[in-house]
Formats: sequence, C-alpha cells, structure tokens
Amino acid sequence: MESWLRPFLAKTLNWVSTPNLHKYGAVLNRFLPGILANEEATKRTSQDDISQNVEEVQKIIGYDFNDRNLLRQAFTHTSYHKDCISYERLEYVGDSVLNFMITKEHFFKYPNLPPGLLSPLRAANVDTEKLARAAVKHSFHKYLQHGKPILTRRIQSFINVIPEYPLHSHGLIDAPKVLADVVESTIGAVFIDSNSSIDTTWEVAKILLEPIITPGMLETNPVKKLYETCQKHKLKVRVVDMWSHDGSFEVFVDDQMRGKGMCHVKKEIALNRAANKAYNEVIGMLSVGNINM
Repeated sequence: MESWLRPFLAKTLNWVSTPNLHKYGAVLNRFLPGILANEEATKRTSQDDISQNVEEVQKIIGYDFNDRNLLRQAFTHTSYHKDCISYERLEYVGDSVLNFMITKEHFFKYPNLPPGLLSPLRAANVDTEKLARAAVKHSFHKYLQHGKPILTRRIQSFINVIPEYPLHSHGLIDAPKVLADVVESTIGAVFIDSNSSIDTTWEVAKILLEPIITPGMLETNPVKKLYETCQKHKLKVRVVDMWSHDGSFEVFVDDQMRGKGMCHVKKEIALNRAANKAYNEVIGMLSVGNINM
C-alpha cells in the first residue's frame, strides 16, 4: 500500500468505529419513525384526493364505474411517474369508438347528406380543438395527473383564448392534445367498463361533446376560404413561408400583403392565421368595391 494512503485510511477506519456507528444509528432511529409516518400520511392524502377526484368525475359524466381504476388510469399522463399506467391504451380505444359513434349518429340523423359533407362534419366534432374545449368545459384539466409543468401553462393559455372563439377557431388557436386525449381516454374507459356497450358510451359522449356541431354550424378552413374567394374574383394569391425563420407566414393578394400570421408552436396555425387575416381584408375590400370585380 502506498505510504500516503495509510494515514488517510487509518483516520477513516477510526471514524467508522463501533461507538460512532451506535451514535449516528441512534440519531437515525429517533427520526426514522417520523419520516416514515409522514410518508404514509402523504400517501393516504394522495389516495384520498384521487378517490375524491373519481367521485367528482363520475358526477360530471353521469356514469358510475364498476372498476374505478379505469377512470384513474384515464386521467393519468405518461409523465406522472415512471411506473404509472397511463391513459394511452384507453385513449386508443376511445378514439376509435368515438369516431364510430359520431359516424353512426350522423349517418342516421342526416340521411341525405353525402359523404363529402359527412366527413368534415365528423372531423369537426372529434378534432383536437373540439375535444380540448370539451375537457375544459367539464373541468377535466383539474383532475389530470401529470408531471410536466409546461402542460399546465399550455392548458391555461388555451383557456385564456377560448372566449375569443365561442364555438371553434377553425385552426387559429393551439389546442393542447393532452386535453383531447383525456376526453378520448374517458370515453374508452366507459366503453371497457360497460362491457363494450355503445349505447352506454354514447350517452356519456353526448354529455361531453355538447354542443355537437351540425351541418349548419360548419365553417370552411381559412386557407380554403381565401383561395375559393380569390378564385371567384380572379385574384392572385401568393403565400410566403417564413416559418422556419421567425414562425410566420405572409399572404399576398394581387402582390399586396394582406395578412401575416405567427405561431412558433405549429406551422399550420401560423398559415391559418395569415390566411384568415387576408381573407377578412379581401372581404372588406370587396364589400366597399375597392377591388375591380
């Protein structure tokens, strides 16, 4: 053994002596019961909170679960903790079941509506923004278990902007997917718990999705509206994509910049915002006769 190492090891061995171990062991023994008691109390409080959440959500959706673990799972995000059972599988089921139920409802309710209109009608009732709005309306976000603070901030931003678009923004706002997911997972949980009953699941889904969008409430996507209007009036549209540079799009109509939209999170939203502004300007100009028709 190197000579410089011997003194160091000797001091260490002297410190880790039987008296010292007894001394610090006694200190740990005094504090350990309190630490464990606090841990158990925290667990009990957490379990009580979860049970309370289950009761409240059941009242919201009007359905009592046979297996309440399904409902707990439906509100558990993958980030909650590493060993948690998340809502992903229930979301997968709920997504498929919801699409089927909406398709069935529209098929029989609108017997003369062609597939070309049935498809966008279904999409409007099950898209991310529609389901995210349903989650907020029924306060689902308050029961979501997750471990990502950024989700809380995104959800709050969405809640703040909803009043500007009472029914649907048609692609102008960023709806957090996690909110749509929890609606689908809840529907999936009801479907599984009710022994795959479509009728029971639809009763819950109808409550969540109100108001259900009808053909008369459908609106065209801003980009499509702009192109259709400009084509009708023989106006040339040019879109400049600067999203990778500054998160924006610019829309020119007959070489005049008529709309700029920004969204650093989603490219599609930036384009929709630019097209919507351009569309509104074009409509305004057409109405006062400033464009040669």
